[in-house]
Amino acid sequence: MLRQLYKRHLIRTGLSLLILLVFLLHVGGHYRIEALDQLELFTYDQRVKLTTPGGVDGRIVIVDIDEKSLAAEGRWPWSRNKLAMLLEQLFEKYGVAVVGFDVVFAEPDETSGFKVLKGLAEYEFKDMPSFGVAVDGLEHELNYDQIFADAIARYPVILGFTFTNSTTTGVLPKPVFFQNEFKGRGISFFGLDGFTANMAKFQNVALGAGHFTHSIDGDGVVRKIPMLHAYGEELHESLSLAIARAVLNVENILPGYAEVGGVGGKEYSGVEWLSLGARRIPVDEHARTFVPYRGRQGSFPYVSATDVLNGKALQADLTGRIILVGTSAPGLLDLRATPVQSVYPGVEIHANMIAGIIDGNIKPNPSYALGAEFFMVVASGLLLVFLLPLLSPFWGTVATVILLSLVIIVNLMIWQNGNLVLPLASVLALIFVMYLFSTTYALFVETRVKRQLTGLFGQYVPPELVDEMSGDPESFSLDGESRALTVLFSDVRDFTSISEGLDPRELSQLMNEYLTPMTRIIHEHRGTIDKYMGDAIMAFWGAPVGDSNHAHNAVETSIAMLSQLKKLQIDFKERGWPPIRIGIGLNTGDMNVGNMGSEFRMAYTVLGDAVNLGARLEGLTKGYGVDLIVSESTAQAVPDFLYRELDRVRVKGKDKPVTIYEPIGRHKEIDNAVREEIRIYQQALHHYRQQNWSSAEQQFATLQQLNPQKVLYKIYSERVGVYRDDPPPMPWDGVFTFDTK
Repeated sequence: MLRQLYKRHLIRTGLSLLILLVFLLHVGGHYRIEALDQLELFTYDQRVKLTTPGGVDGRIVIVDIDEKSLAAEGRWPWSRNKLAMLLEQLFEKYGVAVVGFDVVFAEPDETSGFKVLKGLAEYEFKDMPSFGVAVDGLEHELNYDQIFADAIARYPVILGFTFTNSTTTGVLPKPVFFQNEFKGRGISFFGLDGFTANMAKFQNVALGAGHFTHSIDGDGVVRKIPMLHAYGEELHESLSLAIARAVLNVENILPGYAEVGGVGGKEYSGVEWLSLGARRIPVDEHARTFVPYRGRQGSFPYVSATDVLNGKALQADLTGRIILVGTSAPGLLDLRATPVQSVYPGVEIHANMIAGIIDGNIKPNPSYALGAEFFMVVASGLLLVFLLPLLSPFWGTVATVILLSLVIIVNLMIWQNGNLVLPLASVLALIFVMYLFSTTYALFVETRVKRQLTGLFGQYVPPELVDEMSGDPESFSLDGESRALTVLFSDVRDFTSISEGLDPRELSQLMNEYLTPMTRIIHEHRGTIDKYMGDAIMAFWGAPVGDSNHAHNAVETSIAMLSQLKKLQIDFKERGWPPIRIGIGLNTGDMNVGNMGSEFRMAYTVLGDAVNLGARLEGLTKGYGVDLIVSESTAQAVPDFLYRELDRVRVKGKDKPVTIYEPIGRHKEIDNAVREEIRIYQQALHHYRQQNWSSAEQQFATLQQLNPQKVLYKIYSERVGVYRDDPPPMPWDGVFTFDTK
C-alpha cells in the first residue's frame, strides 16, 4: 500500500510539474500558447471595464462630423472654404486652445470650379486677357485650398495622417526621431511602406502633425497606440502626442531608458518611456502605449460640426478647450472595437490618449513585468503541486478559489493603486488547469481505489463507509489485528417450525423480506456484516472503519431492528406468513479482526472469546424471555441507556461469570412507572443474592402482578422456591451456570 501511495504521489507530482513547465515556457517566450494570449487580452479588457473612472472630461471636445452635420452641410468631404470657416468659428468666436484633425487632406479641393476657369483662361480664352484677369481676381474667393491653408497658418492646428501598406500620397511632417538613434536599445518600431498624408500646402503651414494609425490586436480591438511609427528611417509621432506637445508647449520629446547595473557604473538599455517635460509616457518594446480609456462613448463632449459653423454651439462648451475634429457617422468608417465598447469612434480614442498624456495616468507595462509573471507562475504552481494532493476535493476547491481570488485582488490593487499592468492570464490559467488536473487525477485514482475497496469490503460494509475508506485507503487493510469491537448475533426463534410451514419459494421470500431491512439498519448505523448463517445474522462495529461509538451504534442498531420487526409482522400477517421473533446478543471487547480462511476461501471476520460470548448471549434471550441481551462491557460503554440487570451467568466454555442486561431505553424516554418497576426489581434481585428468600419471593410476586407478561420475574420466583427448599452450596456468588450453549 505504501509503495502504491508513493508511486501515485510521484506520478501526480511529476505531471503537475510538467504542466508548470509548459506555462513557464510560454511566459519565457520560447513558444506562445495562443489561447493564453487571447485570455490575457480578455482579462485586460475586464480590468479596464472594472476600473474606468467614468464621467465626462470637458477639457477635450470632439467637433463631430455626425449624421446631423452631413444632413445639414452636405456629404463628406466638405469644401475647404467651409473647413476654413469652421476653424475661424472655433478660434475667433469660441476661443478654443488648439484644433487637431482626425482627418487627412491629401487631395486638392476642386469643388469651387476655379481650376476649370483657370484652364479656360489659359487655353480656350487665352486671346481674351480680360477673362484671365477676371479669373485671377476670383482666386482669393474660389481657391478653397488656399483659403483653408491660410486659416491653418493663422491658428494652432495639428493635422493628422495615416500610414498604409503601399500608396504614398501627400507629404510627411518632419520626423521627431530617426531609427538609428535607438539602435541597440531593444525597441522595434512598427513601420509600413506607404502613407496617406496632407498636401504640402497644408502641412507646411500647420503647427504640427501626427499619425492616427491604431495598433489593432489579433481580435480586432484597439488597446494600444504606437507613439512612434516608422517610415524608412524616420520616426513620426502620433496625433495624440503631437496635440499634447502643443498643449503643454513642449518642443522636444526625450526617450527614457531602463536603468540596469553595470561594471564601473550604471548602464541603460531598453526604451521604457517618452518624456514631455516632467511627464512620462510609458511605452512597450514597439513604442506603443495603452489607451487610458475613461469609459464608453461620450466620455468626452461631442458638439455637432454644423452647430459650430452656424454659431449654435454653446460658448461655455468650447472656450479654452482642446478640439478634435473627427466623425462618429457610421458611413465615414472611423468606428473601432475597444475594450469598453465594440463600436467606438476612432476620434474619441485620441481624446482618451491626449487626456492620459496630460494627466500622466497611462499605465506602464514595464520590462520587469515578465519577471513578476514568472515569479507568480512559479509560486502559484509549486504551491498547488504540493498542496492539492494533501487536500480533499472540497478543501482543494476552497484553496483554489482562495488562491484565484488572492491573485486577482493583488493584480487589481497593483493595477489601480500602483498604476501598473501586470500579466494575469497565465497565472489564472495555470491555477485552473492544475486544479482541474489534480481533481481529475484524484477522481480517477479514488474511483480505482474505491473499486478496489468495494471489491475487498463491499460485501461487508455499506457504500457510505466505502466512500469514507477511499479518502484514506492506506489506513485500511485485510491483515489480521486486535481491536476493541462490538459484535452482534441475531437469530430467528423456532425457525425450523416456520420453515416447515412454508414452501421453499415462500420461505425464500420471507427471509429476503426479513434480512433486507435488517441489513439496511446495520449499514445505516455503520455496521459491518460478517455473515448470514441461514436465519442468523452476525455483524460487528469498529472495523474496518474505526468507530469510537461502536458500542452505542450496536445498541441503537439492535433497538431499530426490533422496532422494524414489529412493522414486518403486519406485512407478514397480510401475506399469511407466520409471525417471527428474534433474539439479539451484543458484546463489547477485544477481538481479532481480518481476512481469515483458507487458500480456497477467505472472509473478513472476527474471532475470539468476546465473539463467542456475544453468540452465547443471543442464545440466552429465549430463556430469559427478552429480545435483546447486552454484556456488562457493552452496558458500561453506553451509559445513556437504562438497563435491567438480568443475571450473573457463567456461560458454557467460560469460567469467568458475566453480568447480562436488557436495554430498556434512553434515560430521558423512560416513564416513572417503568422506573418504579426497575427499582422494585433491583431490590428483589438484591434480596435474592443475599439469600433473603422471603423478601425476594414477596417482591418478585409483586413484580409479576405489575407485569404478568415478564418471563424474568417468573424465572426468579421459581428459583427462589427451589433455593428455599434446597439452598445453594456455600459460599454462593449468585452466579447461574449454563451447561449448554
